[in-house]
Formats: sequence, structure tokens, C-alpha cells
Amino acid sequence: MLTGALVSGYGITSLAVPHLTIGMMLICAALLLLGHYKLLDGLAKVIISLLAVGTLVAVALAIPNRPEIAADFIAPSPYTWVSFAFLVSLLGWMPAPIDLSAWSSLWMFSREEQTGHFATIKESTIDFYIGYIAAVVLAVLFVALGALVMYGTGERFSASGIGFSHQLVNLYTATIGDWSRYLILTAAFFTMFSTTLTCIDGYPRSLAACCTLIGKLPSKRFVQIHQIWIVISVIIAAVVVLFFVTNLLQLLTFAAVVSFLTSPVIAYINYKVMNGPNVPEAARPSRFLKCLSWAGLLFFAAMTAGYVYVTFFQ
Repeated sequence: MLTGALVSGYGITSLAVPHLTIGMMLICAALLLLGHYKLLDGLAKVIISLLAVGTLVAVALAIPNRPEIAADFIAPSPYTWVSFAFLVSLLGWMPAPIDLSAWSSLWMFSREEQTGHFATIKESTIDFYIGYIAAVVLAVLFVALGALVMYGTGERFSASGIGFSHQLVNLYTATIGDWSRYLILTAAFFTMFSTTLTCIDGYPRSLAACCTLIGKLPSKRFVQIHQIWIVISVIIAAVVVLFFVTNLLQLLTFAAVVSFLTSPVIAYINYKVMNGPNVPEAARPSRFLKCLSWAGLLFFAAMTAGYVYVTFFQ
């Protein structure tokens, strides 16, 4: 939906954001079903790199050019139950959803079919850390940019898709300059479009893997089941966008919160898989990583319990 909202920034105002959203999902589904997304994937990496550089420049310029904080501004405390729900929604995708671990594994098998090379543990680890560390750095920069440009000004993100997308772009142009508007808009669009493409491929791919394993079906059926799940997922997503979403901010918050609240379950499954009999002893996590994993699980559980308390008992 954010991708569709960003499209409106090019002056396409004849279509509502929900219709633009469905259009983006149909394009992604067509690219995946027809298999013509390799060129787009390569192009997206260049554009996302451009956005990363733009974000770094914007943060660097925003530090000495921070707007004046209003004299009557009272900083909200993050150490209150009121702020707790916001922290959970903020952490929902920081720096990436935990589902990514399963997707990475499934993509590795698909890459083997395409290239004939099965990645070693070392190659997979390096590939994962590069992407994950980059996501961490960008997450910190995005939060810093919002804090530097918006904090203390009284400005709030708009609930409408078009207003939200304009504010997102304005975070950059406020510090880099208005000349960069379409450059940043294009980079942001490709970033979100590639994310949409990833999700429309990743979730159905996980469901297809589940169906293949549970039904004990031959691996050649995987592609057919994957394609069926892509179609079903897009149809369900279109229904949700058309009939159950009133504004973009509501959807973003809901999705981030659901992602966070399911994290303890997915994280525990990850832990059990990596320490299970299907993983060779030498390839299992070290004692330090096991301790870190349990610390993360306890953190997820505590935050989830806190969110339930704030939502239903406050």
C-alpha cells in the first residue's frame, strides 16, 4: 500500500491508493509467475544502494540543520505504558521480520536450481550478515532522520496514504534540497516495490514448502503450488486493502504489531530447527549464540506480555 501511495507522488491522482496498491500487487505477481524479475532485481539493488547513500547524506545534513524545538514543547517519555504500544510497532520490523530466516533458506534452494551451485555454510552466513547488518544500519539511520527532522516540531505522520508518502519524501528534501524530490521518490518507490515483490514471493514460497512437506509431495510440484499460493495471496490481500483498511498508517501499525507479536513463536521454531537432528553438530549455534537466542526469546516474551497488558488491561 505504501508502494501504491508513492506512485501517486508522480502525479497519478486519477486512481485511489487502494487501486494503485492492487495494481502494484498484480504487476509483482505477473513478474513472479512469468519469471521475468531478474533484471528488476538487479536494478532494484542499484536503486536501494542509491537510497542508502541518500539517507546517509540526509542524516549528515540534518544534524547541523535541525529545526528549532518549540518553546512550549514537552518531550513525551518513552518510559510510560502509553508509549509502549508505539515501541512495539516500531520494533515490529526492526531491522527485518524474523520470517526472513525461512525465506533465505528457501531462496538458497531456488538459487541452486538456477545456478547449479549449492551455497556452503560459510557463503550463506556471509550473505546473511551482509544483508542483516545493512538493514540494521539503515534502520538506525531512518529513526535518526525522523528524530532530527520531526522531533519537537509538532508534525505528525498523516494517516492517508498520499499524505504519508509525501511526508516520507519530505524527510529527505527538507535537508538535501527540493531538487532531490523525484530522485528520492524513485529510490523510495523501488525500495518498497522490491519489498512488495519479496513478500509476494516469500510468504507463498513458505506456504508451498509447508504443503510439499506435509503432503510428502515430489519437489517438482513445488513450483506449481508456489504459483497457486501467489494467486491466492494476491486475491486475499486485494480484498483486505479494498474492504478492511481505512488508512495507511493503521495498516502499517497493525502489520508491524502482528509481526512483533508472532516473533516469539517464530524465533523459538528457528531455535529448535537449528539445534535439531537435521542440522549437523558442527553447524549448530555456539553456546554464546544459544544464550543470545534465549535472551532474545525472553525479550520478545516480555514485550509481548507488556503489549497485551497495555491493550486489554490499561
